[in-house]
Amino acid sequence: MRGDTLAKTVKSIDAFSMWTGRVVGWLVIPLMGVMVYEVVSRSFFFRPTAWASDVSYMLDGSLFMLGAAYALARNAHIRTDFFYRKWSPRVQGTVDALLYVVFFFPGIGLFLWAGWEFAYGSWLQGETAVTSAWRAPIYLLKMVIPATAVMLLLQGISELLKSLHAAWEGRRL
Repeated sequence: MRGDTLAKTVKSIDAFSMWTGRVVGWLVIPLMGVMVYEVVSRSFFFRPTAWASDVSYMLDGSLFMLGAAYALARNAHIRTDFFYRKWSPRVQGTVDALLYVVFFFPGIGLFLWAGWEFAYGSWLQGETAVTSAWRAPIYLLKMVIPATAVMLLLQGISELLKSLHAAWEGRRL
């Protein structure tokens, strides 16, 4: 892949991950609203809600899962930096590329496969929560799992391309 095509591909994937992260980040607002409503209702009016727990774990789970590709694009995942930061960009790129190929892509592939099976089965059943009388639609939450895997897979491709560039060129893209 030529340098300009590589840079455009990486930039497009990163832009998508950043955009989805910003959009998903807005889930914090309804999450806070639900939690504040529940606390006020429970503490001041002694009227706990049956639905707040379901909505809060659905929003929190979606926020956490769907923000994973954004975190990967921002280089916010855990790394053993006390070794890594001392290496040259070429060595960093080589190690990163190797780890993406050996661990990341197989892991995300399994995550996508298992997540799809899990979510699709839930969708076919029309699964709902049994924790409250509201019976929240759980299949919607479970569809977040394969969606997250696809987004991580896409961002992983960008990270692999950046790593290969660093390994070949000796500098970050």
